[in-house]
Amino acid sequence: MLLRSYRPSDLETLYQIDRACFPPAVSYSRQELSEFITDQKSETWVADEDGKIVGFLVADRRRALVIHIITIDVVAEWRRRGVGTLLMDAAETAARGQGSRLVYLETSAQNVPAQRFYLQRGYEKYKVISRYYGNGDAAWVMVKYLDK
Repeated sequence: MLLRSYRPSDLETLYQIDRACFPPAVSYSRQELSEFITDQKSETWVADEDGKIVGFLVADRRRALVIHIITIDVVAEWRRRGVGTLLMDAAETAARGQGSRLVYLETSAQNVPAQRFYLQRGYEKYKVISRYYGNGDAAWVMVKYLDK
């Protein structure tokens, strides 16, 4: 599996993957996703298996020492096969390389498998935000302090 940077030709595929991974009130519009990806402070990693995109992660630098994982999406049939781990490893390695001390993300309070994945990676539940998503679901803000 190859991890590579985003290419503009990837946008439609990433948009379709995001729509498949999350319900309509949670997934991003094509425009929102494009804006997140193309923001100067953002970086996007694409997991590519033999020319097929099987997952991606978008992160941005919020402050000098803080990175925000905007979204991590893995195609359903590729879950539990290490794709999410590769994507998160890439984002956290880049964050360390930029001198960041903290990575944070939001995940649905109802998405227990995602919470377990992040907890196993050293993230901690920081706080719940009620009605965070468009469908009314709450989100956990989860944080990880990076060592040098």
